Amino acid sequence: MGRRPPADLGDEQEHAMDEALRALAEPRRRAILRLVAHSELAAGEIAGYFEVTRTAVSQHLTVLKNAGLLTERKVATRRLYRARPEGLAGLRQFLDQMWASSLEVARDLVEADRAADPAGRASAVTTDGRASAVTTHGRASAVTTHDRTSAAAG
Repeated sequence: MGRRPPADLGDEQEHAMDEALRALAEPRRRAILRLVAHSELAAGEIAGYFEVTRTAVSQHLTVLKNAGLLTERKVATRRLYRARPEGLAGLRQFLDQMWASSLEVARDLVEADRAADPAGRASAVTTDGRASAVTTHGRASAVTTHDRTSAAAG
């Protein structure tokens, strides 16, 4: 039986993160969330953006609301929806921790490589896909990412 990695989030936050991920797995739900990220919209207005039934949109809104990603406000017979950014807090915390951990691993690998080869010959380190290579040449180092390269003199 494999070991389970330690969870940094409490069970309640872990559950909320899982619900948010399940809700966001569906492309229409992500699109709905983008629509209501900066303005409150009625269910009918949201449905107008999609080529599916209002019932289908209503089901998507319910999933997003149950996942804590939307707030619903009733005004007379209308239901107005707005994104609830704090619904993504657990997921954001998880991703922040993962990114910080990946950066620490990359830093440790580069430092170990520099310690092992004080002459500074070229070396490469691959991390989580964001930093595809870290190359050192004497006093200058460069970090190549998937979309740009930044260089710094060492």
